[in-house]
Amino acid sequence: MTSATAPDLDRLVATLDLEAKVRLLTGATMFTLSPEPRIGLAELRLSDGPTGVRGLKFSGGRVVSLFPSATVLASAWDEGVMEEVGRLLAEEAMAQQVHVVLGPTINLHRSLLGGRLFEAFSEDPLLSGRLAAAYVRGMQEQGVAACLKHLVANESETERTTVDSVVDEATLRELYLLPFEIAVEESHPWSIMAAYNDVNGVPATEQAHVMQDVLRGEWSWDGLVMSDWSATKSAAPAAAGGLDLVMPGPMGPWGQALVDAVRSGELAEGVVDEHVRRLLLLAERVGALGEPRSWPGDLPAPDSDERREQLTRLAAQGMTVLTNDGVLPLERGTTVALVGRHALETIDMGGGSAQVNPPYQVSVAEGLTALLGDGVTVTDGVEVRAKPVPARPGYVTDPETGEPGVHLSLLGADGRVLEDRHGVVARTAVGLDDEVDDVIVRVRFRARVQTGGRVELGVLGVGDWRVEAPGHLAEPALRVSGAGHAEEILAPPAHTSQVELPDGAVVEATVTLLGGGVRPGETEMGFALGLLARPAPRDDVQQVLAEAAEAAAAADVAVVVVGLTEEEETEAVDKATLRLPGEQDALVRAVAAAARRTVVVVNAGTPVLMPWLDEVDAVLVAGLPGQEGGHAVAAALLGEQEPAGRLVTTIPVADGAAPAWSVTPVDGKLVYEEGTAIGYRGHDAGLAPPPAFWLGHGLGYSTWDWTGARLVPETGGAGDSGGTGDSGGTGGSGSPGSTAGTAGVSVEVTVHNTGSRSSREVVQLYWRPAASGQPVRLMGWAAATVAAGEQATVRVSLDPRLRRRWDVDQDRWDLLPLAGELLLARGLGDVRARLELPG
Repeated sequence: MTSATAPDLDRLVATLDLEAKVRLLTGATMFTLSPEPRIGLAELRLSDGPTGVRGLKFSGGRVVSLFPSATVLASAWDEGVMEEVGRLLAEEAMAQQVHVVLGPTINLHRSLLGGRLFEAFSEDPLLSGRLAAAYVRGMQEQGVAACLKHLVANESETERTTVDSVVDEATLRELYLLPFEIAVEESHPWSIMAAYNDVNGVPATEQAHVMQDVLRGEWSWDGLVMSDWSATKSAAPAAAGGLDLVMPGPMGPWGQALVDAVRSGELAEGVVDEHVRRLLLLAERVGALGEPRSWPGDLPAPDSDERREQLTRLAAQGMTVLTNDGVLPLERGTTVALVGRHALETIDMGGGSAQVNPPYQVSVAEGLTALLGDGVTVTDGVEVRAKPVPARPGYVTDPETGEPGVHLSLLGADGRVLEDRHGVVARTAVGLDDEVDDVIVRVRFRARVQTGGRVELGVLGVGDWRVEAPGHLAEPALRVSGAGHAEEILAPPAHTSQVELPDGAVVEATVTLLGGGVRPGETEMGFALGLLARPAPRDDVQQVLAEAAEAAAAADVAVVVVGLTEEEETEAVDKATLRLPGEQDALVRAVAAAARRTVVVVNAGTPVLMPWLDEVDAVLVAGLPGQEGGHAVAAALLGEQEPAGRLVTTIPVADGAAPAWSVTPVDGKLVYEEGTAIGYRGHDAGLAPPPAFWLGHGLGYSTWDWTGARLVPETGGAGDSGGTGDSGGTGGSGSPGSTAGTAGVSVEVTVHNTGSRSSREVVQLYWRPAASGQPVRLMGWAAATVAAGEQATVRVSLDPRLRRRWDVDQDRWDLLPLAGELLLARGLGDVRARLELPG
């Protein structure tokens, strides 16, 4: 915004009375803000956005594209990729006339038990910050606001709304604020979200130190800070601390309480004016203030060929080859025994706010069969869940339309159908923003079960349920109760039973909502409801293992797909272990013992333990790959697209064998006692045993020699990424406290592709400072795509922001002497060159 427009915003604010101003500072609904026609302010529309732009409904909304998770996208180590992702998400937003996308998430992977890590980029602040900046640039160039989240020290979910993250100032500055600082400096995001947790005894939504002193003072940022949903705990303290907007609405802790705080003199009205001005600035930036913006009408549909290509490519290039004895890529004509529940029911997204309503989700079985045809046999594996889930499209179809999914009806008090619609997923949320002008008293799900037999049938959500199925008496009203808080929409209670059903049976479940029903928008979070249906879990594990081994022995190669589900990777819940759930380890071992060659595909957004690692021939980390997941895995396995990913998180050898582990608060406090030495930094410092795989590890499908590593003096700041045009991580441009613009050094190295196919190499630059107590840290990276037998010179600059040390006594930044050792590496487990710095 130019200074010339500032008086206009001030004038608009001055035309509003106190009550009108305060009304603008709390959401109008779950995902919208109030318009104010008197000043030309239109309704602002927000949407969750970690892996797709879901829209204005938490569940059961419109069909949208499902992107690979953040950890998959980040594993490309490519800022160009992240700019593309930002542009594509902006298109998804514009198709729904959404102004603000709630992402990216740039909290760090502190403890691998964090249930929401799959939404965040990495354990490293530089990598996370640079990728976030690129994402924001791509999105905001299209006039759609990004929202960095969650500010700050919000790395776990246990007691998430009350936990006090205890973090010393140096660690806060050097590690957890750094990704936000980099993104603010390089891309100027238009909004930021304050977290649920407290930080050093003060709620994140009241953190004047972070929001006022650092964000707006030191960083000179002029954007809007909104709360996480239902995170705000006070009126005047939050407003005085720097929070601009309370979400969701219309209820909340501000409203009349904030008006009263001003009237009583507890809060100056000028503070309210500042918040409204920042809200209007955001509206101006996204085209919701003044002349209405025009929305493009020719954007790709979620199931278009264009989206299919984009989402397949984005997923495949972020997949990471951990080990490979030459079995990958698979050759056409190879017979493959595909084994595992994740092969048939591939997990393409995590739980909670990351969930969207995609047009379809491609399984690995579908993707590999599409490429290899009859050369693939598919064998189910062991059970991977402890809890039932909504019926998957394909297993159930809408009996009215025949489409994959369910038929959903909303009913009034007199039994009249208020709305009929098809649902791709057998889950919905009632009471958020359903466009029904009546009280919804009952909700009915109807679905056709394609494959009968022993079926686990049930319901999800609070209410009085009646379930009907062929050959079974309708159950009397079954009351499913819950604790009655907002988390129920993320983890609603369930009830199931096992029944015998014929193929094609139509089942029906009707719930009478408690409390006399709900008028749309009446409840803060709504009711999460769903129909549960799946083949009943098999109890005979040994028989399952024997069937898998038999199939593996009959093929050239066995591909076992294992992983986690949304039970482990979701909002509001942390993990207790990195072990694969169920008997998946036993499944891998049974297959490996019987097969000629064994490839394991890990379908999980965050690290898992691999006790069978020495028994298999290759491991491919597929992550949570989005709606084209099965096609992307198949393309990666056959080498149609190189899985050139590099790990964004260090994988330990055992539970607890990491520098930071516990996510359970003690007396309400979670102490970040490891300081800045998380992940690879702490492993290198000896705070934990050497890991199984370091951050940055990844083999791709070629081999490389590195030669001629040398220091290159610089005279003008951070330098460039060099290489062949692939984007990398270099230095920054000036901001308060930064060292950009100072003389520094870069490193050059020549990379030779000694393999038989074109490949992408990522040159990572680490610095091990000579200063005592300072951990090793990533200073930059750059990449080159090189043809077989060819070479390229890659240049990487030291990012000057990683030379800083926060002086707690002086309350300011100091500059570490540029002394110690530079490491050019493919992760710290594969250091290719060491260069001593003169100091």
